[in-house]
Amino acid sequence: MIDERIIVAGFGGQGVLMIGKLLAHAGMMEGKQVSWLPSYGPEMRGGTANCHVIISDNAIGSPVITHANGVIVMNPPALEKFEASVKPGGRLLINSSLSTRTPTRQDINVLEIPVNDIANKQGSLKVANVVMLGAYIALSKVVQKESILEAIKAVLGQHKQHLLDINLRALEEGIKFATAEV
Repeated sequence: MIDERIIVAGFGGQGVLMIGKLLAHAGMMEGKQVSWLPSYGPEMRGGTANCHVIISDNAIGSPVITHANGVIVMNPPALEKFEASVKPGGRLLINSSLSTRTPTRQDINVLEIPVNDIANKQGSLKVANVVMLGAYIALSKVVQKESILEAIKAVLGQHKQHLLDINLRALEEGIKFATAEV
């Protein structure tokens, strides 16, 4: 049974909302109940951004998450704010390219991923979010890789098809990193 509650957080412009949108889209394609609740500051880039995503086999009562199975943090302020939101035994994925602070909790599973570095090796920092997404789905198995691939194609649309290859490579690199670390 699936009942995954995910918080994704970082700065605006890091693709935080896109991670949530892709997870939600993939969940819908698999026939699951899905909720996606974005939140962001008034700034175009550089402000705070986060989203709550719920993917479940059951009806979802509220889109707000207080205790998450998984938290993805793309920057140090997000780690400060959301580390406490991870349920005991849950997952905390940290962009270690930007955050050097070690989490304080011992009752959660932590994976530090240098997503910016991995994305730059693929040719663009803009796919750091997709690297992180690949790592998350590899660990959580909340949706199938094939569903995420289809979601990426759908969300990019026809006018951004030229970005498909780099996004698919970034997804694979994230999956590879996470499976090598487990």
